[in-house]
Amino acid sequence: MNEGYSSRPKFIIDSKRIDNRIKVNIMLKYLFSFSTIFSLLVLGVLLYQVGVDSIGWLDLQFLTSNLSIFPHKAGIYGVILGTVMMMLIVIPVTTVLGVSTAIYLEEYAQKGKLQYLINVNISNLASVPSVIFGLLGLTVFGRLMNLGSSILAGGLTMSLLVLPIVVVAAQEAIRAVPSFLREASYAMGADKWTTVRKVVLPVALPGILTGTILAMSRAIGETAPLVVLGIPTLIMKFPTSVMDNFTALPIQIYYWTLDSVLKPEYANLAAATIVVLLAILFLMNSVAIIIRNKFQQRF
Repeated sequence: MNEGYSSRPKFIIDSKRIDNRIKVNIMLKYLFSFSTIFSLLVLGVLLYQVGVDSIGWLDLQFLTSNLSIFPHKAGIYGVILGTVMMMLIVIPVTTVLGVSTAIYLEEYAQKGKLQYLINVNISNLASVPSVIFGLLGLTVFGRLMNLGSSILAGGLTMSLLVLPIVVVAAQEAIRAVPSFLREASYAMGADKWTTVRKVVLPVALPGILTGTILAMSRAIGETAPLVVLGIPTLIMKFPTSVMDNFTALPIQIYYWTLDSVLKPEYANLAAATIVVLLAILFLMNSVAIIIRNKFQQRF
């Protein structure tokens, strides 16, 4: 009787705990839902305002003309060219170096303190402020290699910025490959590199592409490294090679926003440029997602 009597309060206490957990779960559910809805509303208001401000300014003349000191004559054709040429450097350099580093660390490097130290440093680099990478690019590429504020210098600087993101994402994707797939490949007589190339990489490719998409999205929208590198804002000629000076869409948006204090029309130019940048970003991500889904496999 005593044992049954003593167990009854314990059951009551446990039921109260369960009720409290359910209430907390419901409260957090509504809190997180409200946070999501609020974030989407803020984003929607911003996009609506940008779209409204760009009406009447985003036209064919704006997309095909060059920069000008007169707002009504200004265009961003050269700016788009500079941005696209910079990304054509960032994408292959970052992908090749990032994936190669991840393959070495996960498949070839010996497990130990050195590998752990390298992984910690790579993870820490992913959280370093972007302006630091701008200073590094200015020192190494701009002055030491005498590349100045060229497209090549800008592309290499942005590659350094997003490289840790690609390395970490590729490492996680490679780690997620089931070990039995490697063992089956070795059992069939394949060597290390054949296993990595034919088995590991195809399975890890969706995760690698996901990290690459996020990295490229950050690279195309960063401003601080390019400002530190000394990228000009008013270039009257179109870039034709990677050694030419250039300006990029984020830089132009930044300076047109500042100039809107002097002339309100610059705010409309900045809004129209934001729409173009979002369109390029959406197109680039869509292509990457299609490629990722094409190679996606489930095991």
